[in-house]
This record gives sequence, structure tokens and C-alpha cells, in this order.
Amino acid sequence: MKTWYITGGTPGGFGMAYANAALESGDRVVLTTRRPAELRDWAACHPERALVLPVDVTDTRQVRQSVAEAESRFGGIDVLVNNAGRGWYGSVAGLVGVPGSASMPPPSSRSRG
Repeated sequence: MKTWYITGGTPGGFGMAYANAALESGDRVVLTTRRPAELRDWAACHPERALVLPVDVTDTRQVRQSVAEAESRFGGIDVLVNNAGRGWYGSVAGLVGVPGSASMPPPSSRSRG
């Protein structure tokens, strides 16, 4: 049995998909999230093998505390899934002025096709 430590747990997201797959395989899961209340019911369904921890991955202290708690509860971490991130929704063409979008044509040329 392996212990997974997964960052970025949100209902319906990739973190949850990884967590559910690990649980279905018989493994244990530590799922970190900024909003643990959203995962309370999910964790209650797997009380012996799932642990949800509040973590803002930009806060080093919170990350260290969560790792220590995961290791204390399950004896170590075997698999790390760094799933934390920020989603951008919308079309790529709408990214004018966003760093890294320098190759985008100006808005006037997009409207002309």
C-alpha cells in the first residue's frame, strides 16, 4: 500500500481524479487544498485511508506542517503529485498583454482574419 500526497484538491479537478484512482487501487491519500470544507464529505467516505489538509502551497510553513502530519499519520509519502496551480479560462486570443503572449497578434489584426 502506497501513500500519495496530492496538492491542489478541488471537487471535480485532477487532484480528486488522482486521489480516487489511488483509493480504488487500495492506496492511502493525503489531499491538500485551500478549502478543506469542500472535501469534508469525500474524506468521510474514506476515514482510514484519506486525509484532507488545509494548505496554501505558497506558504512554506503550511507545506512543512502538512508533510509532517502526512508522515505521522501514514508513516511516509511514496508518491507526490504536484497538482496545485491556477486555471485560466477563455480563449488564447484573449491573452493580449499577458506575460508570455508576445507572439499574439494585436487585436486589430485578429478581427481582420
